[in-house]
Amino acid sequence: MDIEQKQAEIIDQLVRRASTCNGESLGPIIVDATSHPSLFAFSEILALPNVSQLEGTSNSVYLDVLRLFAHGTWGDYKCNASRIPQLSPEQILKLKQLTVLTLAESNKVLPYDTLMVELDVTNVRELEDFLINDCMYAGIVRGKLDQLKRCFEVPFAAGRDLRPGQLGNMLHTLSDWLNTSENLLVSIQEKIKWADNMSEMDKKHRKEAEEGVEELKKSLSMKGDIGSRGHNDMFGEPTGMMNYQEDKMRSKRRRHPARR
Repeated sequence: MDIEQKQAEIIDQLVRRASTCNGESLGPIIVDATSHPSLFAFSEILALPNVSQLEGTSNSVYLDVLRLFAHGTWGDYKCNASRIPQLSPEQILKLKQLTVLTLAESNKVLPYDTLMVELDVTNVRELEDFLINDCMYAGIVRGKLDQLKRCFEVPFAAGRDLRPGQLGNMLHTLSDWLNTSENLLVSIQEKIKWADNMSEMDKKHRKEAEEGVEELKKSLSMKGDIGSRGHNDMFGEPTGMMNYQEDKMRSKRRRHPARR
């Protein structure tokens, strides 16, 4: 079972539980959700009307915790620790995993130094163990540890819940991408049309050249035939001239008979 399908089943169970609760009774469900080792998305729970109704009540801290895990990082928790309940070890691990996902959203090469600061890790061995055992083995990221360059290369990271306002930015980005793609498509179509025209012109020129060669061959062949006939007329057997000479000699003998 892949991580998305597993999360969907867990979320479905938690949503059904949360839908039947209100106020303080939502607290244990939110703690379960933010502690579950296979759950990394919380927007469906946040969207429940009875959960959003915690805002401004004495139980609003549960809503703050849920928002922290939906959109925040370990650094955000440290900055707001005074107004958020102390996290359990499972929640701390989960929030650090989510922090790696947030960092991977904007950079696919994460320096060790940055990760150690963001995760409150004191040495490289501890950092690498966390990235291997708690991130890559958990299936939320795929990457490679580069000890020489002291960085974590992340070609894939699971997505987090959309932050408020992030959807609008994504739509704007997608709109820009669509416009760029349409312009690129027009440019490609124009180049294809130009290439087709050039191909047709090339075919036309090639055909004209072939026809010219054939005409030249025919012309040379005709000249060769004419030259051959002329040669025969000039150097063939002069039968007509010989007959004329013989006739002339006979005529002279008749006019001048031999004397006795």
